[in-house]
Amino acid sequence: MYSPETTSTSLPLCPSPCDPPALGDDEIYHVFVSYSSTDYQWTHSVIHRLEACGLKVCYHERDFTPGRTVLENMSDCIQGSQKVLLVLSQEFVRSRWCLLEANMSLFRDCLGRKPIVPVVLEQGVPVPLHLCHLTYLEADDPDFESKLLKVLCTPNRQLQGSTVVPFQPPSIYNGKALQPLLSVNEEGLSKWDCGRFSDMEVPDQLRLVIEDHEKYKKAVRIINDVHQTKVASLWLRALRPIIGGIFFLLLIALATVTIIVITSLKSKHPDNTSNLMAVVLTCIYCVVFSLVIDVALWEKDQLKFIVKEMQKAVGQANVILSEEKVLMGCWSHSKIYLVYINLDGCRGEFAETFSEEGCAEDMFKRALTFFSSGYACCLAKRDFPFSQLTSTGHLEGMVCFCQYVSQRLRADQWE
Repeated sequence: MYSPETTSTSLPLCPSPCDPPALGDDEIYHVFVSYSSTDYQWTHSVIHRLEACGLKVCYHERDFTPGRTVLENMSDCIQGSQKVLLVLSQEFVRSRWCLLEANMSLFRDCLGRKPIVPVVLEQGVPVPLHLCHLTYLEADDPDFESKLLKVLCTPNRQLQGSTVVPFQPPSIYNGKALQPLLSVNEEGLSKWDCGRFSDMEVPDQLRLVIEDHEKYKKAVRIINDVHQTKVASLWLRALRPIIGGIFFLLLIALATVTIIVITSLKSKHPDNTSNLMAVVLTCIYCVVFSLVIDVALWEKDQLKFIVKEMQKAVGQANVILSEEKVLMGCWSHSKIYLVYINLDGCRGEFAETFSEEGCAEDMFKRALTFFSSGYACCLAKRDFPFSQLTSTGHLEGMVCFCQYVSQRLRADQWE
């Protein structure tokens, strides 16, 4: 894991000689740096080194014009810079990237002509969808600063065709994972409850992907219905251990009566009293033990029940979202994975396979309902429950949806 205290002191002042490229007529800076305030220490140590090497750096604390909106300042600073440097951390992706991406239409023209240089500050950062096609620099790379200087000091015209490329349309993100959705009631969520997700508006990361925002809201409402319809039914299922407890109390009462009767018979049958007492106590212990086991298994069973119901709802939601090239996946009751995936090739495979039966579209929707949630989770995690396939699918370098369905059906595993 990256540590700003150690890395910032270990970087040399200027690891290699570098001549900053000449600025154009409409350019004021060589690079605009966007970062989260939580990463101030590390970012400014890099900025000082870049400026020491002769590069003109733009960043918001110093170069934004007071009295203007953040969007106006960002647009002008990007427009007046040769390149854009993004310092990607968990906090940046959560906050500042949303601001930039939500207004991508405002910056698309200038970003289309300027290389974006993403720097991954720490391991495990979910790289935003529109940066997935880039080869990003890693802050803990021993050669990080020399690589960064090489890119920043290379004229933009010479970067065409390199690993640092400008904004491109979503088609190249096929199979990429997006930021997962977290439930709005995550805090204090009990094991027998399910997460609820905001359907008020489309998340910023999906605004450029999903054209029909109402489809997204409708899909989320299908998932939220689980909370209203299925969780309520759990209280009926909860009666099982309650009834068991009542039954246990009745047995205790019966045992008490039995002991009283045994005591009254003690004088008449002293030899059988101890045997009868042993039988009664054994019955009581068995009931107590079975009740404890039943309650423990009930709690575990309810969580499985909730996740299973949410997976069904996610599958139904994916029938809608697949038209927008997005799939959801659910492996827990409080988190939903999202992937960008074009299923046109797989849909065509279903059409060809079931052409004679005339039910291709119905079979495809049925497959989405049963298998799309698990597929989206596997795709997001890049981990599938079977060995690498030898045949080529519809998703380059990865398992496509119809391959996943085929493997699941072959294993007789309906999800």
